[in-house]
Amino acid sequence: MATDSLFGNYRIILASASPRRKELLQQIGLKAEIIPSKFEENLPKSSFPTPADYVIATAKGKACEVFGKNKDAIVIGADTVVVIDNKILEKPSDAQCARTMLSELSGRVHHVLTGVCICYQDIKHTFHVDTEVQFTELSPDLIDWYVGTGEPFDKAGGYGIQGKGAILVDRIAGCYFNVVGLPLQKLHSELSHILG
Repeated sequence: MATDSLFGNYRIILASASPRRKELLQQIGLKAEIIPSKFEENLPKSSFPTPADYVIATAKGKACEVFGKNKDAIVIGADTVVVIDNKILEKPSDAQCARTMLSELSGRVHHVLTGVCICYQDIKHTFHVDTEVQFTELSPDLIDWYVGTGEPFDKAGGYGIQGKGAILVDRIAGCYFNVVGLPLQKLHSELSHILG
């Protein structure tokens, strides 16, 4: 039976409060219910061998928490972090933290990793995508201006490539949508494989 929604014959839940992830799913025609996960995002980063292992574990925790109450659905959980010098940068807690993060990223290459977990029936499938991002040199005035916009505070690494933060980025190598918060092509590919 044809439907105007991608995977429209399935109940799909996004276990995230992120407006960006919701918009990305809508962009590709995937209708999902939004049920933010109550999973505590406080896993000890040092206990994971790599940042990829950390984002996958966090994404799995989010997805499994929501799936536990919605066994009839496909649940998608995701977590995005910025990594520089093998150090994980999440969302800045205040303006000074945002300034420090942006100064650290200035003129350098960093990686944006998104871990994704798809829970469906007895399947708990995980993967991650890594995008390389090169920042331009940021002056103190530019950093102060950007922090003053308020944009850094709900974004990993303290910037949003899809917003005003676009002027901070010189180039990327890899999936743009991954930097925004959800690697759309890989997600579609993995869902297609699972649903066969």
